[in-house]
Amino acid sequence: MDQSIYIEYQFAVDPLVPGVEILIAELGEVGFESFVETDRGVNAYIQKTDMKDVFLEAIQILKSREFRIEHTSSEIAPVNWNETWESNFKPIIVDGICTVRAPFHEQASTRLEVIIEPKMSFGTGHHESTHMMIQYLLKEDLSGKTILDMGCGTGVLAIIAEKMGASAVMAIDIDPWSYENSLENTAKNNSKIISVIQGDASSIKGKSFDLIMANINRNILLKDMHLYAEALNDKGTLLLSGFYKEDIPLIKASCDSFMLKLVQTIEREQWVALKFIN
Repeated sequence: MDQSIYIEYQFAVDPLVPGVEILIAELGEVGFESFVETDRGVNAYIQKTDMKDVFLEAIQILKSREFRIEHTSSEIAPVNWNETWESNFKPIIVDGICTVRAPFHEQASTRLEVIIEPKMSFGTGHHESTHMMIQYLLKEDLSGKTILDMGCGTGVLAIIAEKMGASAVMAIDIDPWSYENSLENTAKNNSKIISVIQGDASSIKGKSFDLIMANINRNILLKDMHLYAEALNDKGTLLLSGFYKEDIPLIKASCDSFMLKLVQTIEREQWVALKFIN
């Protein structure tokens, strides 16, 4: 039972994308344990015993002129975080085929089941972009194929790919908390062929894949598109999400420059997911 005293920092971030993602990554590096995204930015939590007088000085985005970030902080009463998660984390079922659940939920009756330990890493399936990426995966024939899950979060997409017959899966995330959570979740799902790496897209140089998934914000996708194009095998598939409908022209133009053809678009709320082939 974890009833430690935590400090809550409430960050208001403008612009939200990619500001929140960058802020979360940097906060994770200095000891923040969990994050809740809000309409204005993100709430971040750190144990009071881990607080350092100068820790915010290490957060580079707070010094950036490209973002306007304000914050307040307060001590919150001791809480049993495990019980809090259990009361808020609900299983999801995607297209009646795949269930994503926590270890404390009942066993699913769908054909596919993924067990995710909820640790605030992005990718429980509840977010629209993750949900759409799962929808795409469920329609693919992954038997014997090599897969990349870039920005893997909890590792949920990589785990689904293995359960659908992939021969090898690489899961990469720059966030140390996501890296640790992916290792934990691949173990919980008895994964045998998933390689989890902490790093960025430069980790795929010299490697090739039949299918690449990248559920990341628009700016990072655009920056790394050349690496995805280089790593994608002939007649390969590229699945992209993590951005809004108005971002489609920029994403499509970048993919067009690498001879990647847009063949399908999914929309969910204000988010979109795109499928390209080469």
